Amino acid sequence: MTTVRRSHERGITTLALDAPERRNALSAQLVGELADALTECGKDGDVRAVVLTHTGNTFSAGADLRDPPPLSAALERGDPHPPDVLVALLRQIVELPKPVVARVTGHARAGGLGLLGACDIAAASKEATFAFTEVRIGVAPAVISLPLLPRLDPRAVARYYLTGERFDAAEAARIGLVTAAGDDADEVLAPVLDGLRRASPQGLAETKRLLTAKVLDTFDRDAADLTALSARLFSSAQAREGMTAFLERRDPPWVW
Repeated sequence: MTTVRRSHERGITTLALDAPERRNALSAQLVGELADALTECGKDGDVRAVVLTHTGNTFSAGADLRDPPPLSAALERGDPHPPDVLVALLRQIVELPKPVVARVTGHARAGGLGLLGACDIAAASKEATFAFTEVRIGVAPAVISLPLLPRLDPRAVARYYLTGERFDAAEAARIGLVTAAGDDADEVLAPVLDGLRRASPQGLAETKRLLTAKVLDTFDRDAADLTALSARLFSSAQAREGMTAFLERRDPPWVW
C-alpha cells in the first residue's frame, strides 16, 4: 500500500502523506516514497511547484517509533557520522528546483516540523497544532534543526524546544514556522499558488537558490554532527524508556 498520494492540477503537483492510521509518521517506507515522488517532480517540466499536505487529522507525528531510521545500528558499527534518510529528505526539499509549499490542516509534531522548515512556504488552518515533543521522550530536535533554526525566532524556539508545549497556527506563524495561518488553509494558499503559476520556471529556480543558500550552508556545516547526535540519543537507555512509555501511553519515570 502506498503512503504518498500524488495529484496534479494546472502546474501544481500535490503530494499527500497518506498513512493516517499511523498519523503519517515518518517510517522508512513513507520517507522513501516521498523522496521518490519529489525526485520525479524535480524532473517533470509540467510541475511548476509542489504542495506537500496530508490525509487524516495529522500532517505528521514525526519519526515512526515502530520503524525508526537505522541510525543506532550504524552507530554500533562505529560509524561516527551515520547516514540519515531524514536529513537527505530535508535537504532534497530545500534543494528541489521547484518551490515546495506545505498545507497543514491537522497536527504536526517533532520530525513533521522539520518538513515544514524545509518547505519554502507553509500555510496552516485554525485546526493545526504544533509541538516539538522530542525532549519528552529523551531525545533532541537535532536533524530537524538544520532547516528550522535559520528560520525561527530564537526566543520562541528555545521555549518550544525545551518544553515540548503545544501551540496553535497563529503562534506558528508568529515565530516563523509557517508563512501564514487562517480559518481555511486553501484560502490562504490561493494567492500563493496563483503567483507560482504566473512565475517562470527559471525565475522560480534561481530565486529559490538565493533564498535557501544560508539553509544549505547549515546543512554543509552541521548535518554530520547532528546526525551523530541523533543516533547517539535514539540508542540511549533513556530514549528507549521514553519511547516505550510513549507507545504504552504512560508517563516515563522522569515526569514529576
